[in-house]
Amino acid sequence: MAFFQCPKCKKVWQYPIEKCPECFFLLERMKSKKGRIIGGGKTTIPSIFHQKVPYFVYVVEDENKNRWLQKSEKEMQLGEEIEIEKAKNNDSVAIWRIKYDLFETIEKLTESLEVQFNKDSKILILPALVKDSHSYFRDNTSPEFLEATIQFLKENGVEPQKIKVGFQSFDESEIEKKAVKAGILEVCQSQNVAIFNLGKGNFVKKGDLEISQEALEVDLILNLPILKIGKASSCENLFFLLKKENYLAQKYLYSEAEIFEKLKEKLPEVLTIAEANRVQDKRGIVHYLNLAMASFNPKNLDRVFCEITKEKELPEIIKEVKIEGIEILGRKIGEIEFYL
Repeated sequence: MAFFQCPKCKKVWQYPIEKCPECFFLLERMKSKKGRIIGGGKTTIPSIFHQKVPYFVYVVEDENKNRWLQKSEKEMQLGEEIEIEKAKNNDSVAIWRIKYDLFETIEKLTESLEVQFNKDSKILILPALVKDSHSYFRDNTSPEFLEATIQFLKENGVEPQKIKVGFQSFDESEIEKKAVKAGILEVCQSQNVAIFNLGKGNFVKKGDLEISQEALEVDLILNLPILKIGKASSCENLFFLLKKENYLAQKYLYSEAEIFEKLKEKLPEVLTIAEANRVQDKRGIVHYLNLAMASFNPKNLDRVFCEITKEKELPEIIKEVKIEGIEILGRKIGEIEFYL
């Protein structure tokens, strides 16, 4: 859990309020690597955000003597230590609760997956930008989530000129208009990163697919979907790396599952960091899940999300993915599952 300390008066806050309200100094982030159980109890009364009972709530203290509450589905002992789980393979899925700080959430997810960045890494960020709507509708990746991701990359040594944000439109709405209305353009400008309309760029023929040249020339594609109940959002967002006409032709001949399998073989490494803070159901109604998820395997990520939301009918792309074979890091499904 991240805390914020004033460098002058040394007072500590759990909220990223930016400046000390007494000294007006910029607060400094305090990072913790492990915590220890110092108290807690069992809860048997369900609530909207904690529907499955019983569960346990513990008071955790880190090495800096900062304390917070943490939910768990298993019983733990006083004095027991809590550390960030590390992935055993690239197919693992990491889950983290969003509390007050999106930056910390992204940091913990990448720490679990042991992601390494360097200043020479060329990164293409692919946010979800599918509708001409304002950010509060949660049709598209939120500007806050994109901004926290770019800030995280910068703090980890990635040079701004090596980061590019790309997107394109598969409908009649102009992508530039979508980017302005969704708040994406403003974030890119404020963070000094390049933006690119993939639809106006060059495409390279790979087999019967035409893939954006921008995607093929980077070291890492950072897939940044916003998850939606009943959809394989992480997988589907990668289709925007294809030429529009080519994608529509492929859909006429093949299933989305077949198109995805062909596409993933041709792409460089893809890391998906998915926003699931406020998510839409099939009716467009927004629900508060307060989650973020990450994986190098977008199919596994979508499958875990469907398990969290108790989706009975799986999207075609992930129908064959077995939840039992997926290593889940961070928060467990029993602690966060959501019943509509």
